[in-house]
Amino acid sequence: MRRLIADKEDTSQVFRIVQALSGNSYYRNFRRFAASPQGQTILTERADLLGTLSDRERLARCAPGTLGRAYLDFVYGEGLTAQGLAEASEASGMAEFSDPAVTLYRQRLRDSHDLFHVVTGYGRDALGELCVLSFGNAQFYNHGITFIVAVGIPKLLAEQWQLPVARAAFEAWRLGRKAADLTTFYWERYLDHPLEEVRRDLNLQPPAVYVGVRDLSQRLEREFQARRQGELQA
Repeated sequence: MRRLIADKEDTSQVFRIVQALSGNSYYRNFRRFAASPQGQTILTERADLLGTLSDRERLARCAPGTLGRAYLDFVYGEGLTAQGLAEASEASGMAEFSDPAVTLYRQRLRDSHDLFHVVTGYGRDALGELCVLSFGNAQFYNHGITFIVAVGIPKLLAEQWQLPVARAAFEAWRLGRKAADLTTFYWERYLDHPLEEVRRDLNLQPPAVYVGVRDLSQRLEREFQARRQGELQA
């Protein structure tokens, strides 16, 4: 946790914390996933979400305004790749499950992180990342994520006191509780669907608190990244 606090870009630490504190949460959430109709279909078809999201040509064929195009613009527009989280997970040394079905489930949770960003409307700024974790934890509770959010709220408040950090994080948790289960969503089948239609299907409401300060939060994030880049070059 100290390493993550020192460098919030070190995503591998997130995976280490989650693995250390997850307990039986993966199995508990997997059982719910496997019991759902979409979860059963995903497991039967061995759907490869990472492979789909890594296919930039496929995503580029999606029309503007669709889920697939919004994902393409969000991830690749930020200079990221779909494999980024997978590489961070491997760097953390996360152990594999003996059951390949549970492994597939965990990998889908990992690989859908940026899809959560896209459909919820939370950005990649520090507040947006904290809110996505809080939203996700409302859907698939994990002690490790709870720990990260609990430490992240006062840390971000101390650094960016201008932002309603606690209110935004709580709103995200509340919206996660109200939304449909994103963990069982067959993302691959909805890439060509309009993003707003997908949001309606998932019963997602706009994050009003976050949206109200999004511009300020993203400006603070740009300033942070500029300072960080300067320190790395020094």
